[in-house]
Amino acid sequence: MITTIIDFLANLVVKIIDILGYPGIFLLMLVESCGIPMPSEVIMPFSGFLVADGKLNFWAVVIIGAFGNLIGSLLAYWIGIKGGRPLIEKYGKYILISKHDLDLADSWFKKFGQWTVFFGRLLPVIRTYISFPAGIAEMNIAKFSLFTFLGAFPWCVLFTWLGVKMGNNWELIREKLHNFDMAILILVIVLIALYIYRHIRNHKKDHKN
Repeated sequence: MITTIIDFLANLVVKIIDILGYPGIFLLMLVESCGIPMPSEVIMPFSGFLVADGKLNFWAVVIIGAFGNLIGSLLAYWIGIKGGRPLIEKYGKYILISKHDLDLADSWFKKFGQWTVFFGRLLPVIRTYISFPAGIAEMNIAKFSLFTFLGAFPWCVLFTWLGVKMGNNWELIREKLHNFDMAILILVIVLIALYIYRHIRNHKKDHKN
């Protein structure tokens, strides 16, 4: 089922870039960084293949991809900052998020937010969703924008370059990264499970006291 969805998205990416070119790259990278799982591991390597084929320019692809990431991230950040905290403070208890958890997230982003955003942009799965907590924590928008772009830029350079080098075999990049994507996803699920366990345990302790 998951493989079928990934294959569908990969084919969709290829068709959009084939038809729209640079605007297609911008649109797809915007969508990917706005919280919709659109595989940039397909977007940038396929664009790199088109660079190798002489249809697109390498640095134009990289810069457009990075700016698409930035704009999409700002949209996700805006959603987080406008609706996130009030909504979570009101309904967070139903998904095991307390005001104390939000305060911890605020504190974390104030201390390490820029590096969290930067390194988050370099990790599959994480890069798609990192902007929401940054918005909820009301991270400084100038720092958020700067470190989002700085994180997105090397990602775009690397995967475009790999697409250029691989040429017609660019799809092998996605296949090689599939296991790594799954490993990151499993890690995220484990961390969420540990968080839920800690939250329930602390809740029981509070009731006993």
